[in-house]
Amino acid sequence: MTTAGTEHVGGEKRPRTGRVTLLVALAVFAQESTWNFYDNQVPPLLREHLASAALVGLFMGMDNLLGIFVQPWLGSRSDNTRTRWGRRIPYLVVGMPVAAVLFLLIPHAAATLPTLILTMFSYALVANAFKPIAEALLPDFIEPDRRSRANAAVKIASGLTVIVAASISLLVVDEHPYLAFAIPSGLMVMAVVVLASRLRETRSTGYQTALADDSAFAAREGGQNLGQGRHAGPVGTRVRDTLVDIVGDPDRSRLSMMLAIFVFAGAWFSSRSLMTPFGQEALGLSRGDAGGLTLPSGLAFLLAVYPAALLAERYGRFVVIMAGMGVFAGALVLGTVLDSSTGVVVALCIGAAGAAGFMVNAVVVLWNLAPSVRVVGTYSGLYTVGWMSGGFLGPALVGGLVDLLGWRWMLLDIAALAVISIAIVARVRRHHRHPDEQSADERSASDRVAEERTT
Repeated sequence: MTTAGTEHVGGEKRPRTGRVTLLVALAVFAQESTWNFYDNQVPPLLREHLASAALVGLFMGMDNLLGIFVQPWLGSRSDNTRTRWGRRIPYLVVGMPVAAVLFLLIPHAAATLPTLILTMFSYALVANAFKPIAEALLPDFIEPDRRSRANAAVKIASGLTVIVAASISLLVVDEHPYLAFAIPSGLMVMAVVVLASRLRETRSTGYQTALADDSAFAAREGGQNLGQGRHAGPVGTRVRDTLVDIVGDPDRSRLSMMLAIFVFAGAWFSSRSLMTPFGQEALGLSRGDAGGLTLPSGLAFLLAVYPAALLAERYGRFVVIMAGMGVFAGALVLGTVLDSSTGVVVALCIGAAGAAGFMVNAVVVLWNLAPSVRVVGTYSGLYTVGWMSGGFLGPALVGGLVDLLGWRWMLLDIAALAVISIAIVARVRRHHRHPDEQSADERSASDRVAEERTT
């Protein structure tokens, strides 16, 4: 029962959902601050050693390739961890400070290409390891009917990091390049201190439910392994079985949705990681000014995130996703036509507002396409695979097109990817009627019935 924002789980008080959302948003904010600054300022470091835009895009997509393999595995590992600190917090307490140190070392390692790439790889490996773990805290604490708007709040925190990264680029990087990398590192360390000291993960519904499931499983197996900290836990669906089901399903909705996520991720990541060299080459800006092109678009994204969640509840997630991607593509066409720094800034603002429609709702669509509520965690991992795969290959593909056609047309190259994604989502919507086309009340009722049937 909930009273005055406080819930009781397993005889203990659980923190109110607003406070939990704020703490999770703080952790995500700190992580994404480093990632956005990485996308802004590592490409110029690479360009000191590489002339090819395709190679720059390839190395900038390396972190997404690592995420494809590291994030689902570490997310699963944290699911099966049991400590007095919880199952997520221990990974964050170790991983975030290590990632902060590695991030701080990046400009110092830029003297040679091998040391730069090694430091980039190390940072990306560690930062990818705990990225899904922080995000998994949200559904651990927040009840299903409150997660959409809580997720929007976390997206707002993530969007704020675009402003932070662009502000550091504008105000610090040209005069103090080493200090510029130290600021996001410091934010990450401060965030994990606050999170670890203020959040009691063992009180979460998710952790208490996991313990209850462990006890029930151990009782069925005669009590073996109970309390040893190395139990198998309840048997679940394997990732391989889920993939076979998706690929073999005559209804291609789930497979098509993953493809759409992959393609739009390529467009989005290209518009971020290649924007600084685009500003330098196509618009003649300095490194700092080019890195600041994305600053106003961060505010536009923030303003659009919560309305995107509300509009999806009213008109359906498919409609909002397709409309948002259409706005994104159209904005990039506008930026190409205007061909000025001001025009590009305006285009990025409009495009970021449109992209919010996709980024708030796409993972929810994939969850709703899952055959059972028991496999939504696996589908979250599959979303990560699609998003990170697109983030890895998209910048390399767009960089290759830049090598062929020139920096002048880069925004059109990215817009073409968004149009392809729109076509894929339109096909899914046309051939598959699902809960995203229902009203909010209908979805809540159907979710409750589905959960009752699986318990």
